[in-house]
Amino acid sequence: MSTPDVVFVHGMFMTPLCWEGWRDRFEARGLRTMAPAWPGHDAPVEAQCAAHPDPARGELTLEAVVDTYRTLLAGMDRPAVVGHSMGGLVVQLLLQEGLARCGVAIHSAPPQGVISLKWSFLKSNWGSINPFQDTHQAWMLTFEQFRYGFVNGLPEDLQREAFATQVVPESRLVGSGPTTAAGHIDFAKPRGPLLLIAGEADHMIPASLNQTNFDRYAAAHATSGNQTTLDRQPGRTHYTLGQPGWEAVADQTLAFVAANA
Repeated sequence: MSTPDVVFVHGMFMTPLCWEGWRDRFEARGLRTMAPAWPGHDAPVEAQCAAHPDPARGELTLEAVVDTYRTLLAGMDRPAVVGHSMGGLVVQLLLQEGLARCGVAIHSAPPQGVISLKWSFLKSNWGSINPFQDTHQAWMLTFEQFRYGFVNGLPEDLQREAFATQVVPESRLVGSGPTTAAGHIDFAKPRGPLLLIAGEADHMIPASLNQTNFDRYAAAHATSGNQTTLDRQPGRTHYTLGQPGWEAVADQTLAFVAANA
């Protein structure tokens, strides 16, 4: 198999299915793509949900997720990497290791030390950050949690269809990973260009959190010379990959990749 031009990285509670429309759009423009699954996330959605609570899912860590992509990219000629949510943090980690030419982090989870006390962030992520939860127990979103954290304000039929066809159980250890050394970013380390995309209507990862992330890179720009761009988009929720109007976000990502990869 030839080396892909773009590797897509999904986020928590999702599978590679979330990238299907994006991959079609990129490949229609001549780019080769790949969307590998996190460990244990390659089975059909129904099978993953039926297996809950899966002990193996509960033990999955952010470091294991990153290792999956680190190993994959080590055998490639530095493709572009595009990630959503926790996948956006994975993109930042891979980029700083020199494994990718450029990266796009969409509504990215924050690196270690980048925090938010915004109520919507705390409410949406409480299942991961609640200190009274069993951190080794996998977490399955309820529809109400999904509606608040991912698809707030979208039509109910779209909310229910997305929940039924896309959502899988997730590891709390992955969710808490950004607070550990596994989520550490050296903002001054030389690396390829990075585009951060934030959604002003995102409850799970507020745009202000992505702004703080960007500001850390900007503060280190004088010594690193790294190109970092932030785009805060009105009306975009955490479900931006499938939210109506996703094509414009995909085309913006494609244009950045084409210009830098």
